[in-house]
Amino acid sequence: MIPRTVDGALVLARRGYTLLRAKRAMEALLETGRIYVELPIVEDPAVVVDELKAANIAAAVIAPIADEEVAGLRKRLGLTREEFAIRYGLEVESIRNWELGRRVPDQAARSYLRAIMNDPELVQRAYTPL
Repeated sequence: MIPRTVDGALVLARRGYTLLRAKRAMEALLETGRIYVELPIVEDPAVVVDELKAANIAAAVIAPIADEEVAGLRKRLGLTREEFAIRYGLEVESIRNWELGRRVPDQAARSYLRAIMNDPELVQRAYTPL
């Protein structure tokens, strides 16, 4: 099925993307077959997924990492904040701020934390110097 990119761009534009940014996202979709977008306005994620599906664009919601998930991940691995920071090359203060809800991880940090959640041993091996 060919994606209806004009319809897809309009779905993104209704959620806070400029038309130019939505157009570029659709161009990237056509070029690579996949895009990741963070929409500023989402009334109901299921509605967005359904609207994109109607435009022949498969979509999935990737939930943001909550404060308690960072602490839960660290505790599940049986690590102190310091140990977690050293093992994965993070700042102890950042971990503390995320866990206490003082700060929110930026997009790169969220991606890194998601990778750690999915396969902590693989990420540790990848991070460890040779």
